[in-house]
Amino acid sequence: MNPFITRLNYFDTKIAIIHNGVAFTYKELYEKIQTIKKELLVSIDSKDVASIVSDYSFESIALFLALYENKNIIVPITTNIEESINSMFEESFTNKIIYITDAQYIIKSRDVQHHTMIQNLQKTDNAGLILFSSGTTSKPKAMVHNLDNLIDHHLDKKEKSINMLLFLMFDHIGGINTLLNILSIGATMIIPSTRNADDVCRLIEEYKIKILPYSPTFLNLILMSQADKKYDLSSLRLITYGTESMPESLLKRLKERFSKTKFLQTFGTSETGIANTVSKSSNSTYMKIVDEDLEYKIVDNELWLKSKTQVLGYLNASMEQFTDDEWFKTGDLVEFTEDGYIKIIGRNKELINVGGEKVLPNEVESVILEIDGIEDVIVYAQPNAITGQSVVCDVVLTQEIEKKALKKLLRKHCLSKLASYKVPTKVNTLESLDFNDRFKKIRKR
Repeated sequence: MNPFITRLNYFDTKIAIIHNGVAFTYKELYEKIQTIKKELLVSIDSKDVASIVSDYSFESIALFLALYENKNIIVPITTNIEESINSMFEESFTNKIIYITDAQYIIKSRDVQHHTMIQNLQKTDNAGLILFSSGTTSKPKAMVHNLDNLIDHHLDKKEKSINMLLFLMFDHIGGINTLLNILSIGATMIIPSTRNADDVCRLIEEYKIKILPYSPTFLNLILMSQADKKYDLSSLRLITYGTESMPESLLKRLKERFSKTKFLQTFGTSETGIANTVSKSSNSTYMKIVDEDLEYKIVDNELWLKSKTQVLGYLNASMEQFTDDEWFKTGDLVEFTEDGYIKIIGRNKELINVGGEKVLPNEVESVILEIDGIEDVIVYAQPNAITGQSVVCDVVLTQEIEKKALKKLLRKHCLSKLASYKVPTKVNTLESLDFNDRFKKIRKR
């Protein structure tokens, strides 16, 4: 018997999933998995690569777990864009497609000759997981994980009775990690029907949610919408944040609003999985990686990782980010302390080169967010005939400020904290900033 699936039955009548106001117990989840195995998987071979076209639901989670136990290679797909869906089928070498409509499963087949990497995984008799990178600046990479390795990372955890929001996406390593963590400890997952600040805060109040996994961008959206003031969020005990850098000034704002809530910075990559971390404090953006399944080192201020849960490879891209001895070069630039704490200060591909001087957008953004009347900002490079590049920022204001006055105010404040070459030469005002479906800001390049 599979120990992870068997443990679900052990939790029995505890509530596993709440979705659209409907609660499902662990026993019901376990029984649904058995029903899928008997009725659905008779037409799905263990060697099949199966795409689940669905977001989180009782049916999609049960299907995911049934396919895992059946040793399939699973491809979660949450987008509604037909062109992207078809591309993912192609890039992942999917030969079974499962749609979920009105709680019913619809299976379609494709004729596919599997990639060598998939064939090699199938020979190990392990389940697989294929995830796609966000692809904000390039073609999404199809990453192949050994799913048994990812799930083994969650075995032998202590049971807990808490409510947690399942916010990060079904097709994202952070979302999969949260899902598996909740199931492994017998907690209750609350699935939001929409991912907007008002609905999320309403669910926190309604279900007394204690733990929230968020991105800094979404946490700022809560503050900007003031949804946090409409609902009782006193149940919150822990907010974990990751997927992008947290500006120190934003963390300060959040701590002022959620003064009794602990903040924990998480860290992980789609290539290496999610690491166990501890923050230096709730007020600090420094963290320490404390994970026996993961090694790290810092090379030229860039964080390199090697883990037991890292990808087997890409199906549609080269492995140039990996060294010959399997270190993954994350692209994250860090500061570090002698006692082992590190701080993510930016991405090497986002560095702005102003006449040979390097500018970290995150540093500039954090300083700008200190200014009263500015509630959101993104900093990026713009070509410059003299210096090569110059620093530009887009800001979202809480009140009308005349353009010249805004630029003067921003420049004065930035010069008090930053070198002159880091100060934006152009300031644009927008109604809102762009972010992707994983709530990470889209930085212009």
